[in-house]
Amino acid sequence: MTKTAVVTAGTGGIGLETALGLAAAGYAVTVVGRDAERGARAVERINATGPAHPGRFLSADLASLDQVRALADRLAAAGEPLTVLVNNIGAMFAQRQDLDGIEASFVVNHLSPYLLTELLLPVLTAGAPSRIVNVTSGAVGVAKRVFDAVEPPGGYYGFHWYGRAKLANLAYTLDLAARLDGMGVSVLAADPGGAATDMTDGTLTDPKIVSPALRLLWPLVRRRFERSTSGPASVAARPSIAAATDPALAGRTGLVIGPQAHPVAPFRAATDQRIAEAVRRLSEAHAPLAAGVGA
Repeated sequence: MTKTAVVTAGTGGIGLETALGLAAAGYAVTVVGRDAERGARAVERINATGPAHPGRFLSADLASLDQVRALADRLAAAGEPLTVLVNNIGAMFAQRQDLDGIEASFVVNHLSPYLLTELLLPVLTAGAPSRIVNVTSGAVGVAKRVFDAVEPPGGYYGFHWYGRAKLANLAYTLDLAARLDGMGVSVLAADPGGAATDMTDGTLTDPKIVSPALRLLWPLVRRRFERSTSGPASVAARPSIAAATDPALAGRTGLVIGPQAHPVAPFRAATDQRIAEAVRRLSEAHAPLAAGVGA
C-alpha cells in the first residue's frame, strides 16, 4: 500500500523541508497552503528530487475553520487511507486579531490543527499504522496556563499568546495520544527549535510581542530571538521528519521529539490533565466538528 502524507503550511519553510523529507522516504506527499503559486513551486521542488510518488498541492486557508472542514472533506472523499498527518501550521501576531470572532493565534496554532486532526481520524485509522505529528514550540514556556476562555485576562502580547496556543495544542496532542492508544495511530509532537522562516521574519523584531517586564530586557530578548531563529529550515524540519518516519518510533505514542530529533521530556504543564480537559472543552465549543454547531 502506498504510504501517504499531508503537510499543512507545506509550501515553504519548515513545512516544505518536511515534505521533501517525507517524499525522500517514499511517501506520496500532499502539501497544503493558501497560495497556488507557492504550491506549484513546492510541488516542482518535490518532483525535482525524483520521488517514488509525485507531490501534489491542495489549496486551503487553514486560518478559516470552514476551510479546514472543506479540506478534511476533500481528503476523506479521495478514498485513500492516510499514513501521516503533519500539522505544521503556525503563526504569531504582533497585534491582536480576530478570525470569525476568535483570537487569531488560538485559531491558527490550536483550533485549526485540532479540527483537521479530529476530522481526519477515520482516514488515519484506515491507514494504520499511522502517525499524527503536531509541531510545537519552546514558546510554551512563557504561556499563561489558564484555559477558562480562549484568551486569558490581561494585555495582548503576541509571543506569549502564541506560546499559550502552542501549549493548548501540546496538551491536546498528549491527551489524544492517550485516547488513541492501542488503535494503531501514534500521536507525536515535534519541536523544531526555531529557524529563519516567514513567521519569524519581522515579527520577532517588535518589542510589543512580549510582556512589559521582558521589554525592559529587550536588547537581550531580541538577541536571543535572533540566535534561535537563525538556523536553516532544513535543520528545523528534522524533528518532524523523524517523528513521521523513524522506524525506532514505530508503535510509540505521546512523545515530544526535540530539536535534536530525539525524544525529550514534555513541558510539564502540557501533561496536566486539568489543562487538557479545559483545552478539550474550549476546542469542542469553538471548533465543533460540524459547521454551525457550538459557540
